[in-house]
Amino acid sequence: MSKIAPMQAAALEGKVEIAAKTITSAPVKAAVTKPVVSKPAMSKPAMKKPLAKSIAKPKSPAVRKPVVKTKPAAKVKPTTKVKPQKVKMERDSFTMPKEEYAQLTLLKARLTALGQPAKKSELLRAGIKVPVARSDNTLKTTLAKIPVIKTGRPKKK
Repeated sequence: MSKIAPMQAAALEGKVEIAAKTITSAPVKAAVTKPVVSKPAMSKPAMKKPLAKSIAKPKSPAVRKPVVKTKPAAKVKPTTKVKPQKVKMERDSFTMPKEEYAQLTLLKARLTALGQPAKKSELLRAGIKVPVARSDNTLKTTLAKIPVIKTGRPKKK
């Protein structure tokens, strides 16, 4: 049978001593205890080097290697956007009949209804691309249909 502490034995019998007074409680059933198997104590492995020798001592300055500082590698952005070259703009003034100028307004309204609004300058640039794509004969006949107008600014009244 295993050895138990006197206080545990008193608790099993229902008596507990508190501050030199004995209190009796209802009898408690003894718990069935299994035999305790003790494991052999593991011994710590011996250290190979004594602790005092394992602490690294600073080397003499003559033996130390010089520390070379290197710059960190430049960070490369995963996607580098190539900016298109700036197109030089040319400003110019021109004279146009009112009927043709009104057609620019109608074209702007038509493109807005189609879901692609455009500016006057975009319409004029698109108008230049159309005759460029045509053949020489078609270009001549189209230009012949356009009346010649006087250039320059109108005189002030």
